Amino acid sequence: MDLELGGAVAVVTGASRGIGLAVTRALVAEGAHVVAGARRTSAELTALADTGAVDMVPVDLATPDGPATLVDAAGGRVDVLVNNVGAVHPRLGGFLEVTDEQWIDSLTLTLLAAVRTTRAALPSMLAAGRGAIVNIGSVNASLPDPAVIDYGAGKAALNNVAKALSKEVGPRGVRVTWVDPGPVATDLWLGTGGVADTVGSASGQSPDDVASAAVAGTATGRFTRPEEVAALVVLLASGRAGNVTGTGITVDGGLISTL
Repeated sequence: MDLELGGAVAVVTGASRGIGLAVTRALVAEGAHVVAGARRTSAELTALADTGAVDMVPVDLATPDGPATLVDAAGGRVDVLVNNVGAVHPRLGGFLEVTDEQWIDSLTLTLLAAVRTTRAALPSMLAAGRGAIVNIGSVNASLPDPAVIDYGAGKAALNNVAKALSKEVGPRGVRVTWVDPGPVATDLWLGTGGVADTVGSASGQSPDDVASAAVAGTATGRFTRPEEVAALVVLLASGRAGNVTGTGITVDGGLISTL
């Protein structure tokens, strides 16, 4: 199936690893040119840049000017924006131990980075009369968890912003959608210092036991692969989803069982 992304210019935040790297690869496979933003590159992203299909932009997206710096590197044209950058830090001491600084840091990277990048990219989309914005959300936007209370709040707010923005810019040819993954097999979850490692150290469990428990309530009994999230992102960004806007797709192996 031709996803009509050949020659498109895409901006991806948090592109050096995990879901962002998988999205970058998937867009390149469809013929898009990707402007990839991350604080640091990775061997995998560098290899993609060496092909000429990716421009790697070292940037701190948590800073006020970082998102605009990334979008400027696209040279005035953005057909697709994927807001992926984010971080989750388990708050194992409970709500009262989550400081103002931790709330601000989390909301800045989870919510404001996407708002700022969208603000920078949107004018070129509106001028062209077309564009697709796809945000990487989380099941925690609608599945509150006290261990990630600030992260979940940020993702819930991001989905609300996307829904509202879709109503404003839809008549002008710009679509806004999102993907809400459950646990994904990335370093954020399974790497050293990731969620499973952090929770396991605090609770006396092995990281493997924590990971198994995280997907025990799913229908599939496994973590989602980054490539599975990326496939949905690329579909939503494509012309094949030309009348899909203001909505999201959950990919969680059946973790959320309510309608």
